[in-house]
Amino acid sequence: MRRYIRALTLCTVFAVLSGLYVYSKLVYSDVPVGPKRVFVPPRVPGVRRGAADRAGPQNTHWYNRYIMRQRGQMEAAGASVQSRPEPPMHLAVVACGERLEETLTMIKSAVLFSIKRLYLHIFAEDQLHASFMEALESWPGFIRSRFNYTVYSISFPSENAAEWKKLFKPCASQRLFLPLILKDVDSIVYVDSDILFLQPVDQLWDFLSQFNSSQLAAMAPEHEEPRIAWYNRFARHPFYGRTGINSGVMLMNMTRMRSTFFKNDMTSVGLRWEELLMPLLQKYKLNITWGDQDLLNIIFHYNPESFLEFPCQWNYRPDHCIYGSNCASAEEDGIYILHGNRGVYHDYKQPAFRAVYEAIKKYAFGTDPTTSLLEPLENELLGTTHTYCGKSHSLFTKRLTHSLANINRKPPHG
Repeated sequence: MRRYIRALTLCTVFAVLSGLYVYSKLVYSDVPVGPKRVFVPPRVPGVRRGAADRAGPQNTHWYNRYIMRQRGQMEAAGASVQSRPEPPMHLAVVACGERLEETLTMIKSAVLFSIKRLYLHIFAEDQLHASFMEALESWPGFIRSRFNYTVYSISFPSENAAEWKKLFKPCASQRLFLPLILKDVDSIVYVDSDILFLQPVDQLWDFLSQFNSSQLAAMAPEHEEPRIAWYNRFARHPFYGRTGINSGVMLMNMTRMRSTFFKNDMTSVGLRWEELLMPLLQKYKLNITWGDQDLLNIIFHYNPESFLEFPCQWNYRPDHCIYGSNCASAEEDGIYILHGNRGVYHDYKQPAFRAVYEAIKKYAFGTDPTTSLLEPLENELLGTTHTYCGKSHSLFTKRLTHSLANINRKPPHG
């Protein structure tokens, strides 16, 4: 009998100790729940990732600034409703591979010229997280106060993650899943990392107010001139309109995208966004060239009433000038958004595009925008007139001249 009592006592003690151990782990655990939005410590040369993680941040200054800012935002969230600022504009970008500097330059252009506050949703490979945070937290306070941000891990449906990630360019198809990931965000502007804003994001955001009751997305046409367009000459799948659409700049009402049933050529009934993507890829994957952009063309070919087309000046690419100027809206009012696809920011094939990129990248916050940005850029552009795009160099600075007034403005209230 005593043996049984001793055994029971030991089991009870072990059970209590085990419960206390599990409880302590739960209380002090820092493992996030839900989507992965984490601080990733910077890599230390020659040190494996595991060792670097245990060592913690090597430069704690910027990380401390980040933590203090997050605390400030949480405290501000508890303020009264009357003191809340106007809701921000949401801007999303995806960065994989060697896209860190290019993405930061895009963000810089968006923040410099915009008027209302921005909320940035940065989807990046895990090894880029710390670099993004360190760079953004190093910007001066009057710039940093204009935006908030979250850095997310790349995320695809688990059963087909590898196939989605390799579609066209690494991680480019992440944009298709934004409505399913950012479930608390109503509307968003998605841009490729090779975008430069020469006009405030505010005016692109205003297209949302132009949507009718059925429209839920807006993009620019792939081409203006059908004789040199790609889709109407080479596509082996349905596409939107006469010349297709380009998804480098995409405005989305994601609330509507989540609730709409989309017509398609696979079923007689409409499919929700999350039901549509994978069957569409399986049907057309041997016929598409430009990955997720082709899938968007197919979707809006069958659902044109859900789409708003905005002018090419909001997505101006080398195709609009490489064979001669063929973007009428840009010729009239200037370029609003520059899209440096084909890697033109990083080679010398289209020096006018590279000149704009270098000017914004090198601009020092707080300096005179006319003498430090506009005038050096105009001088560089004069040296590009041997190219067709360079011959239209005045289009590259026409809107930028007006946007410079916002660079050193005071931050918005709140």
